[in-house]
Amino acid sequence: MALAPLFPLVPGFWTLLLLQLVSGATVSFAWSGAQTLIAQLAEGDAGHIGRFSFFARFGSTTAPILAGAVWDYGGAWPAYLLGALWGGVLTIALVRTPEAEIFGPRPGDRGRPARFRARDVLLRASDYIGSFMLIAIPAVALSMAVISMRNTTYSIQTSVYVVYLNGIGLVGTMIGALFAAGEIASGLGSLFAGRAMRLGDPQRTMLSGTVLSILLIAATPLLGGSFALLLVSQVLRGWLEGVIQPVILSVQARAVGRHQQGAVVGLRQTRQRLTSIVIPPLMGGIADRWGVSESFFILGALMLVLCLPLTLMTRRAARPTPTREEVEPTPAD
Repeated sequence: MALAPLFPLVPGFWTLLLLQLVSGATVSFAWSGAQTLIAQLAEGDAGHIGRFSFFARFGSTTAPILAGAVWDYGGAWPAYLLGALWGGVLTIALVRTPEAEIFGPRPGDRGRPARFRARDVLLRASDYIGSFMLIAIPAVALSMAVISMRNTTYSIQTSVYVVYLNGIGLVGTMIGALFAAGEIASGLGSLFAGRAMRLGDPQRTMLSGTVLSILLIAATPLLGGSFALLLVSQVLRGWLEGVIQPVILSVQARAVGRHQQGAVVGLRQTRQRLTSIVIPPLMGGIADRWGVSESFFILGALMLVLCLPLTLMTRRAARPTPTREEVEPTPAD
């Protein structure tokens, strides 16, 4: 946010590109830190994580509207200064936020909290190896696969889905309304995540919600171009994805220790970036070869097939583990 006032001062493209790269990296670090902190402080509670997701979506939905209004009535400088001012407010709030217990004072530090060291930001191969080793945990492996499927539907929505809507004659305002409705429904769904965790097995919840999301996005060409049906489908899928995301974060947070929350966040974001890079070109290639409408069915069927082994993993994980008394015979036997 502190870099926001620099954008109107940038003279050329390459300087702007460099500033954008630095700004994007800092935003990514901040988002990773926010997810890590909420996982540590909430101890994996889906209700708290759901509220965190709700306000995150609320901000990402309202901030562009507010910034655009300031730009229209005040120009570029007030719009960018608004971002810098909001960054200052966030910094004050973060300073007053309690640290997770693992960053509390150590026994030999005489009550002083752990300090930041420059070497902490250096790249170390052990950090990457440790992060990828988390996939050996069944709950983490399953949730990573599910979030890849979930992100695939989002990648479809931001690529070929828009092309399809434009092809059937929907104007930009109607397309934007569909996306806005999905975001609103997703934010409301996040508030239901805590109850969803209590209603049943969380791994089955996130897998079944993902399967339904795949079916809804794959069935888009079957809706006949009706705006009302597209709106209903978008709202249902947005609500499902809003419920799924906090459940996934909760499952992962509970599967690892507090000191590994940052590693699992990085691993999750790596999987999300990978699907965001791979899926749009794949979907575009299928659309060029067989047609836009057919690409929904082809990729949807492929994702459903990939969900079958995840279903087997979920059933195996849900089986009760026999106790020692059940395995070992008693002296009376």
